[in-house]
Amino acid sequence: MSAADTFFDTNVLLYLFSGDGSKADRAEILLAAGGVISVQVLNEFASVASRKLAMPMAEIREALAILRAVLKVVPLTEETHDLALSLAERYAYSIYDALILAAALQAGCQTLVTEDMQDGQVIEGQVKIRNPFRES
Repeated sequence: MSAADTFFDTNVLLYLFSGDGSKADRAEILLAAGGVISVQVLNEFASVASRKLAMPMAEIREALAILRAVLKVVPLTEETHDLALSLAERYAYSIYDALILAAALQAGCQTLVTEDMQDGQVIEGQVKIRNPFRES
């Protein structure tokens, strides 16, 4: 799994700042290799870090700057939105999860690292969903 082939969902990034040491360590190892995220992931990270983790905005900005330096950030477009609607309908995912999938597909990624979707499922013959915290 190369960095350019790997898309990260927000939940994996948030573990870096959680109290769960083993998941934080696993996330750090995966992110060290680089990968891809979307603007949606940045937005979700800021929202959850503020609301649930009670991080001050200065810390959130610092964390986002680090993530943006390590990971490639892809935009959300009308095409991303349209593809997400189709994916949500076809695979019965929420629109927000489908937006993550659409961005991963458009970025040419082969792997989506998340714990929120069906581990092992392959989307559109291209993106395999992988839960990095699942016991093998």
